[in-house]
Amino acid sequence: MSLTPLDRELLHSCLQKKPGAWNDFVDRYLGLMIHVVGSTAHLRSVRLTPEDQEDVVAEVMTQFLNDNCKVLRQFQGNASLAAYITVIARRTTIHELNRRQSVKDDIRRGGTLPADLEAPDDTAAAQKGIDSLEQVERLLRKLRGKDREVVRQFYLEGRTYEEISTELDIPVNTLGAMLSRARKKLREMVVQPSSTMEVRSLKSMMQDEIRRKK
Repeated sequence: MSLTPLDRELLHSCLQKKPGAWNDFVDRYLGLMIHVVGSTAHLRSVRLTPEDQEDVVAEVMTQFLNDNCKVLRQFQGNASLAAYITVIARRTTIHELNRRQSVKDDIRRGGTLPADLEAPDDTAAAQKGIDSLEQVERLLRKLRGKDREVVRQFYLEGRTYEEISTELDIPVNTLGAMLSRARKKLREMVVQPSSTMEVRSLKSMMQDEIRRKK
């Protein structure tokens, strides 16, 4: 699904910093962000208190404001704004949950908190892999059945092999072959060899897979 006229106007208003635009953005998508934060924490068996959830949601919202709304400016509009926000929110939540766990582990060991955990810069982490969203959306339209669901859960929801295996009842070893076929189809879709963005996106997706398998 491409960008709707309503979201196009909302995005334009936010980037132009029109009065009330950010409030409209929050009103429209706060519920989605809260849902993504809650579901992502649940999938990783992390219990969030209401205060914790508010903090993580606030961190997600911060990503859309950082660096003069850099995340929103990078949105190309070839996918729905809701899908784009979901990916940003999920990746930011995962990063924040990992950061919090690192803090807890360090405290248990009696160590001193690293400076980057005390005042983290999450912008890069939130951006990681985002360029590939539109390519994945295009790929999903060409897939059917479990192949489509595997790609959706792995690339859009950020789930691990183990989580997908449990959810879809597919052996972990089989998932690698399924994602390999998906990458082949994606490469075939990248018909513009000069498109540095698409090539970089494909590499980013492959690197994500390698990291999750470790």
